[in-house]
This record gives sequence, structure tokens and C-alpha cells, in this order.
Amino acid sequence: MNELVTGEAVVLGLRPARLPSRALAVLIDLTVAWAAYIAVSIALFAATGSLDPAAVAALSVAAFVLVLIGIPIVVETLSHGRSLGKLACGLRVVREDGGPVRFRHALVRGALGAIEIVLTMGVVACIASLVSARGRRLGDVFAGTVVVRERIPVPRGGSPALPPPPPWLMGQLGALDLSRVPDSWWLAVRQFLARAGQLDPQAGWRLAGRLTEDFVGWTGAAPPQDVHPVAYLSAVVFERQGREARRAFGGEGAGQGAVPGPVAASASPGPAPAVPSAAVPSAATGTGPWATPGGAPAASDVPPVAPVAPVASSAVVSSAESSAGAGSGRTAGPGRAAGPDDRTAEPGRRTGFAPPA
Repeated sequence: MNELVTGEAVVLGLRPARLPSRALAVLIDLTVAWAAYIAVSIALFAATGSLDPAAVAALSVAAFVLVLIGIPIVVETLSHGRSLGKLACGLRVVREDGGPVRFRHALVRGALGAIEIVLTMGVVACIASLVSARGRRLGDVFAGTVVVRERIPVPRGGSPALPPPPPWLMGQLGALDLSRVPDSWWLAVRQFLARAGQLDPQAGWRLAGRLTEDFVGWTGAAPPQDVHPVAYLSAVVFERQGREARRAFGGEGAGQGAVPGPVAASASPGPAPAVPSAAVPSAATGTGPWATPGGAPAASDVPPVAPVAPVASSAVVSSAESSAGAGSGRTAGPGRAAGPDDRTAEPGRRTGFAPPA
């Protein structure tokens, strides 16, 4: 495994692609490019049949440069180092510091690739890749790029996972105050743990130690000496995720009333006793299952109250009847409005208020 150093002086444990995988990717790209070039040439020959041979030759050269050189440069620039063949083989072109390639890198690689791959049938590119320590061809050397493997094969037994944190470590982390730790640190730790298996062991140790020092500065709790920094960071992230899960789902429904439905129905598995519509005999004596608690009078002991007629039914009269009753002065009968004598004789009957004598 070769080391690639980023601009921040961080060693990346990326795996450069070797000759077999690169040759397969180039073969796929050339197959697609030559098929496109043949299709364009047939279309040009059919469209320019009346032109002279010099014009046809010029158009053929222009189509060759456009299809076999120009289009691969544009595709590699827009896809950040992934062509169709590299995408199928899990490869990618990056800078020597691990960053994405730009147009100038793709231009140099495409121009030299036309010479060492297309014109020489790939002989120069194969020799340069075999001699180079990172498997780079001449285009990579002049452009300052390297082809790396994005998909690293996993062993048959699976990648060795970190053991779960011990209970005593989780007990120590459970007493820490994580409120002062910023979100940017959590994001950096998650990104580091996601790429921990792809980094160089020494570089991963240094990055984990730096992140652990930042965590200690915010919490004030030093990590145990016999715990790997990567395992300690994994335990810290696990503890925070557990707290978030308990906060989101642990206290849900607390302090609320009974939930209707199956929960309430399960409290009384048997059929509920039917309440009789008539008066219950035991209610009058104050005993029995339906007795009123606390010695309060039962429902049968309370005297019935006569229903009160609605006010609106006695007050709704027509304007014609009220004017007729006021002029006659007779006692109001059924269906007639009360006269002035009736209103002065019995004021309390209408308003409920009697003036002092």
C-alpha cells in the first residue's frame, strides 16, 4: 500500500490500481470510443459523399480527435476522474495529494493517452505502468495524477470489526456531559470512523488521538490508557446515539392518561355488567355495588323536579296581538298578549322582580 499525502499533511492509505484492472478499464473505454467513432464516420461518409477527398479526410481527422480524445477529456473532467471503464472496474483518477482532478489534469492525460495508448496500441503505457511504483503511465506522471481503487475487496470472513466497548467503559461515558461538544466534532468523528479501515494505521492512530484530545478538552475526562483511540471514539459515538434514542423514544407517552383501545379494554377482560334502566333497589338503602359512596343521598331519595318551560315559548308573540291587547285592557287569555293591567298587577310573574311596597 502506497501513501498519498494530502494538503493538510495527512497520510491517506489509498491503494493504487495495477496494470490488469487499468488495462480492463482502458479496453472498455476504447471499445465504446471506437464504436462511437465508426458510427460518426459512417454518418459523415453518407452526408459528405459529394465532397472532395481532402475535405472528407479533414472531417475524418476531426471526428477522430473529437471522439477518441475530446470526449474522454470532457467525461473525465465532469465525472471527477471516472470514465465508463473506470466506473465499471471501481477505479478513479485523483491528484497526487488525493484531491479530484481538474480540466488541466484531464487534458494532459488525454493528450498523452492518444500517443501512448491509441497510436502505440498501449505498449508504451504498459511498460511505463510496470516500471512505476504506483502503476502510473506517462500521462499520470506529467499530469501529477494517480489511478486508485475505490472498491477495496473485503476478505471472505468479512472485515475485522472493532469489538463492542466493555460495560465499564460505557459506564464511565454515561456520566459525561456531552452538551459542550460541538456538532462539527461529531461530524468529523463519524467521517473518520467511516474511513478508518481505508487509512494507514499510523495515520489513523494520529487522527484518532487528535480527535480524542479535542474531546477531552471539552469534557475534561481522560480516556483509559489501555483502550485504542478508535475504539474509544466508537464508544463515545455509541453513547451519544443511545442518549438521542432514549430522548426521542424513551419518554414518549409518559404522564399521559389511559390510552383508549386495546390497552383500556384489557383492564376488564370479562363482559361489563349491564346497568338497569329502572331504579336499582340497593341504591335506596345505600348498600350494594351500585350504592352512592360517602353516604350521599341516593338517586331515588332526591325528589323529582318539575321541568321548567322554556322562556322563549312564552315570550314569542306577534306585534299585532301585543298592540291589540294593550288597547283593550282585558286580561290576557290563551293566545293573547297581556294588557297593561296584567303587566302592572303581576310584575314578578314576568320578570321575577317585585318592587317594594
